[in-house]
Amino acid sequence: MHRIYSLLLMASAVWGADAIYINGNVITVDPSKPYAEAFAVTNGRFSAVGSTAEIRRLATPGTKIVDLKGMTVTPGFNDVHLHPTGVYEEDSPYYVPWLGPEKVHNMDELVAALKAKAAKTPPGQMVTGTRYQDTKLGRHPNRHDLDKASTEHPISISHSSGHITVVNTYVLQASGITKDTKDPPGGSFDRDPDGMPNGVIREAARRLLTRLNSGGESRVPWQAEVEGHLQCFRIYAERGITSAGIAGGSPQSFRLYEAVRDGGGPVRMGFMYSEAHFPALQAIGLKSGFGDERLRATSIKVFHGNSLSGRTCWLSEPYSDQPGYFGIPPARSQADLDKAFQSMHDAGFQIATHSNGDREIDMVLTAIERAQAKNPRPDARHRIEHASVMNESMLERAKKAGVILVFHSYMWEHGDKLASYGEKRLAMIHPYRTALDMGIHVAGHSDSTVSAADPLLRIQDMVTRKGENGVAYGANQRVSVEEAIKVWTLDGAYATFEEHDKGSIAPGKLADFAVLRKDPRKVPPDTIKDIVVDATYVGGKNVWQAPRNALAVGHHLVPGIDFGDGDEEDNLHHDDR
Repeated sequence: MHRIYSLLLMASAVWGADAIYINGNVITVDPSKPYAEAFAVTNGRFSAVGSTAEIRRLATPGTKIVDLKGMTVTPGFNDVHLHPTGVYEEDSPYYVPWLGPEKVHNMDELVAALKAKAAKTPPGQMVTGTRYQDTKLGRHPNRHDLDKASTEHPISISHSSGHITVVNTYVLQASGITKDTKDPPGGSFDRDPDGMPNGVIREAARRLLTRLNSGGESRVPWQAEVEGHLQCFRIYAERGITSAGIAGGSPQSFRLYEAVRDGGGPVRMGFMYSEAHFPALQAIGLKSGFGDERLRATSIKVFHGNSLSGRTCWLSEPYSDQPGYFGIPPARSQADLDKAFQSMHDAGFQIATHSNGDREIDMVLTAIERAQAKNPRPDARHRIEHASVMNESMLERAKKAGVILVFHSYMWEHGDKLASYGEKRLAMIHPYRTALDMGIHVAGHSDSTVSAADPLLRIQDMVTRKGENGVAYGANQRVSVEEAIKVWTLDGAYATFEEHDKGSIAPGKLADFAVLRKDPRKVPPDTIKDIVVDATYVGGKNVWQAPRNALAVGHHLVPGIDFGDGDEEDNLHHDDR
């Protein structure tokens, strides 16, 4: 970094900066110079940061000068864990009905949306829908509801958590699921009074569903798939995202993101290979860090546990509103988890593990501790993704082990679901305040499409802990705006060993930044989400420019074709069942 900084300063002094940005309100997230008015960019990196007068001296006749006119600049936002989907117009054959509360307000509207899709789909082909919310609808839909949409098509819809699937009777029959089908390890069926599964299928029980694609369900052609994903990343850029962590995938999906990168994708991508592909990666000698500044492999994505918002994660004490129910235990034993972790740890990979319930997280921490005891690796930076239901003892263990906790901040969408956990647990769900006070490394994420890939909404969520209904959930874990910005920038870079290359506005670092029309520190906290992202820059290149009269983007999740939450796919396909 020092060499890059020296070369950039030399280039700026001799030839002048490529561009300078002046008269701004710059939140640098650089502790050595936390605030500035201006900065220079040379060869895609920040080359100087300071006052407007200081930076003006670096301009030559060929230097582009951008007057920020008092707007606020932050480092580009880093959503370290999300699941990109192809985005298509509603009249596209590849569009999947969006069943979230932005479009569907009751069960009749849900059935109508599926019925409309079925009317455009040949009988026997799959009809899918995505991201319904049971708390907004009043209950989960079931096979009886979906049968009203069609009995001539297999129908499958996903819950907003990505961990619950609902199917119609057609799918149950085709899968051979009857009242005699037992709940498998790691999953369960909701049932009618007579014991027949009612179509609501949780976690690993979904493995028993027959894939009904042979009848010709529309497969997205390669170029359309690439273009759909390019549109998804353009939407990320509109929201100030400059780096995105793709949370689980295969060598085939890595090739998809190579095509997105080569097609002009506006956002840097970090790629987590799903655990099932670890043996293949080991065989070819691929390591964390493979790739380039636009697309690189970061870690191995492991699945151990279930869903917080789906109320299936495994707890040490019963759910507050369901006496005797502790959630669904993971299918994998501690011994099997230890063995898997040791292999990946010994191979030099960073391990990023989905885990929500405290009993699940305890098992993950144990596996990390045991792997390190057998083979100490300084600065391994293993991660726990979501790390939802915590306590101080587990936080101490995470700190000692150097584990990064990638907490949610989705009270806006899902706070109403968390009443199931009770006030005591809510005080330690996604405990940003406590973790930061303890000096634990954390990072921010949306888990999109579980919650919106909208950093300003997520920052508001961290600052207020309020749901869309105005209710605060675990208000003791609120953080300041500047702390939240750091979590979504520099701390995100640390989570992928890139803190020396991005995450703050400092000389030598990649010139990734967002321009905001208001200062999030100076608006009412409940309106941070309404701030317009005026522009987004990646490597000094403008990848998004808002119209002059733009309003803040809507805070709905990105509607479009749904290939399933990557976490969900990991759960269904990991080897240890």
